[in-house]
Amino acid sequence: MNEQDPREERVEPVFRNGTITIVGILLAFSLGFITHWAANPIPWQTYHLVAVLPILVGIALQIRALAILLDIKSLQRSIHDRASRIFIAGLILAACGVGLAILLDFLEISAKSALPGAS
Repeated sequence: MNEQDPREERVEPVFRNGTITIVGILLAFSLGFITHWAANPIPWQTYHLVAVLPILVGIALQIRALAILLDIKSLQRSIHDRASRIFIAGLILAACGVGLAILLDFLEISAKSALPGAS
């Protein structure tokens, strides 16, 4: 009786390792963006929180997904899939925050350059 219980379906270790690599790289990009944006010469305003909050929540979800994937239990299909869903949610949130950050910076720059006498 070599029947596999569907709850015990396993992920190939090579596939899991590739997933960990992808999650780590994209997490590094997210952290790099927020670090670079924090050093932006445009002064931060309260409305920038609209962009910062989704980025930070997205980064937190990506870190959580990485922590789950680094555990040996993530070789179980259900745990691996859960970590993947958490990561995708974090990636989407971070991407939306990045888009908002770019839009806010663009609007800030275009408002300053539209002022008379601005150079």
